[in-house]
Amino acid sequence: MSALFVVDPLCAVDPEIDSNVGLMAAVDAMQEAVWVCEPQDLALVEGRLWAACRRITLRERARRGDHRWTVQSPWFDEVERRVLDVADEIEVVLLRLDPPVDPRYLRTTYLLDVAADAGVRVVNRPQGVRAVQEKLFALRYPDLCPPTLVSADPGDVLAFVEAHGATVVKPVDGFAGIDVWLLHRSDPNLTSLVESATRGARHVVAQQFLPSVAEGNKRLFVLDGEIIGAVDRLPAVRDFRIGPPAAAVEISERDRVIVSRLAPDLAHHGIALSGLDVIDGLLIEINVTCPGGMHKTDALLGTDLSGAVMRRLLHHSTDWVLT
Repeated sequence: MSALFVVDPLCAVDPEIDSNVGLMAAVDAMQEAVWVCEPQDLALVEGRLWAACRRITLRERARRGDHRWTVQSPWFDEVERRVLDVADEIEVVLLRLDPPVDPRYLRTTYLLDVAADAGVRVVNRPQGVRAVQEKLFALRYPDLCPPTLVSADPGDVLAFVEAHGATVVKPVDGFAGIDVWLLHRSDPNLTSLVESATRGARHVVAQQFLPSVAEGNKRLFVLDGEIIGAVDRLPAVRDFRIGPPAAAVEISERDRVIVSRLAPDLAHHGIALSGLDVIDGLLIEINVTCPGGMHKTDALLGTDLSGAVMRRLLHHSTDWVLT
């Protein structure tokens, strides 16, 4: 069997923490073929999707004692290069491009639609990635979320801050914590900050700040509608935004309720792998474009989330189901 990873350039990857490396290593450990390509390596020829790929094997690595792995340099060896007929030669395609969902990302999803329509399992399904916007989809379940506003009107955002106090503001199309701000009623720069956030016409998400984030932002790893693991992440030093995985955390009944509510919609859209962010029992975000954190969590806690994901996708194993 074989897995094709459609990824950003491997030369830019940090193999000590990158979730794609963990997933590739899991496939390699099963002695299955790991193929990689970038979006520009995909081509549609007479209705069939072709990929100019490299097959790689991964070098040995070891847990370091924190959220990083000790790896060799280089961390992989290239075995061969081939142009593959994706529908004929690949069992699972993993769409693992980092956000944002920009024109390059969208073009890749349209090409991968062809493979999905031909019966190849694409994770996550390209059509679903386009449908499930990470910042907005969670808001379809308002009873699961903190008080939230989405607007491009600075006046609306200012009124929300006045009504709810400390507020986290982030762009709807943002990623990696960029332009995420914590606003306060008493800040003399409040109006200026809101105007800068909205830029006159940019939609932002304004969400009531949850002080309990100091005790952790829980990442739930969800595979085919089931929680396969969780980890607690704490705010970074001198920053309210979240840092790397920090500690093991229990999966609560509230977590299971959240996932059970989302599972049918995620399945409908072909979202096999997702990362849900939960603070104090409230859903913050649903990560579907390139859900990460598994590799870091495996290093920190000694788990095998990456292996569980790939065994499920390639071999249909259910050894990941929690009791």
